[in-house]
Amino acid sequence: MLDIKFIRENRELIKDAARKKHIDFNADKFLSVDSERLNLLQEIEKLRAEQNTESDRISKITGEEEKEKVIHEAKVLKDRLAQLEKNFQKISEEWQSLMLAVPNVPDLSVPEGESDRDNKEVRKWGSLPKFDFLPKNHIELLKNLDLADFERGAKVSGFRGYFLKNEGALLCMALWQFAFKEMVKIGFTPFLAPSFAREENFNGTGWLPQGKEEVYKTQDDLYLSGTAEVPMMGFHSGEILSEENLPKKFVALSPCYRREAGSYGKNTKGLYRLHEFMKVEQLILCKAAHQESVKWHEEITQNSESLMRTLAIPHRVVVNCGGDLGLGQVKKYDIEAWIPSEEAYGETHSSSYFHDFQTRRLNIRYRDKEGKTYFVHSLNNTVLATPRLLISLLENNQNKDGSINVPDALQKYLGKTIISR
Repeated sequence: MLDIKFIRENRELIKDAARKKHIDFNADKFLSVDSERLNLLQEIEKLRAEQNTESDRISKITGEEEKEKVIHEAKVLKDRLAQLEKNFQKISEEWQSLMLAVPNVPDLSVPEGESDRDNKEVRKWGSLPKFDFLPKNHIELLKNLDLADFERGAKVSGFRGYFLKNEGALLCMALWQFAFKEMVKIGFTPFLAPSFAREENFNGTGWLPQGKEEVYKTQDDLYLSGTAEVPMMGFHSGEILSEENLPKKFVALSPCYRREAGSYGKNTKGLYRLHEFMKVEQLILCKAAHQESVKWHEEITQNSESLMRTLAIPHRVVVNCGGDLGLGQVKKYDIEAWIPSEEAYGETHSSSYFHDFQTRRLNIRYRDKEGKTYFVHSLNNTVLATPRLLISLLENNQNKDGSINVPDALQKYLGKTIISR
């Protein structure tokens, strides 16, 4: 959510933000509703003042005839006020709905484009593996090594259901331990975050109302989060933090759930696009300065790149174009890992900053040394997502006999250097 004063003073900037993000939002309509709402509010306040004056006047009138006349006038005023308040309630609901649809303004460095096909490569790391045999895809590797069972997964959980087993399960747990150890080492506070969250947390982070088709809802009016970003942003909602305690640096593991409603036919086989998975997420709350957000955005992206380098997984970083940004994102990088069987890179991490878009909705502020309060800025990035990361990890480390070399960084967690039948 943006500051309404900023929106009023920057109509053309909001229009251009909607254009660049390819979001259907009519800034003129919103500001017309905003103006009507303000006019109604002023009229209501004026009538309330008149109502108070009439009440005082009635109490001082002694003549019955004059008193009856003034009481009638007061009733007409009351009826008029009731109608205006009803109209105000209606337009306020429309105004609030439109406020939640106002797009955040993307950074000037965000390239133009309609979809992820228009994202721009920033840098690459690692040499692509050269095999003297035809490499298998991750599904073949998982099945041949008895690391997963997709048939029984579908039997139990339906479409895109899966079981990980043996070293397939142990690899995921090794990755979580590795991620936490590395992130705690650089000052992040570890969390195990809940998946259930109230609706206000989804509205606050921008997942709702626009992304309602992607989110699972329970019968208890709770939602299942698709990332620990949602519960971790709710952790300090409604609070005023101290500037001296910023930045807040969190790393959280949580089960994640996404309906993937708009992904029909896209990566439906194997481990790439699932309804249920586990993800380690990093989240930062920092001071309200653009330079601070930019600094931390680069740093959290580098944190994930560092882990990918330690795992020796070839990857690249792309800057997302306007059409591939969410409603609240100012700028986003994706990290994409090399997938040998597809001879292409596939997205494994997303790194975003929001300025105060989320924290205005969630009312997360901080007080500076002079006693002034500001909304903090928020950022988040994937540390690693499992089991998706297994795709590139397995395929890049496969041998001709179908075995898998365990990356050096994971060997102490797994207790072995190679996975074979």
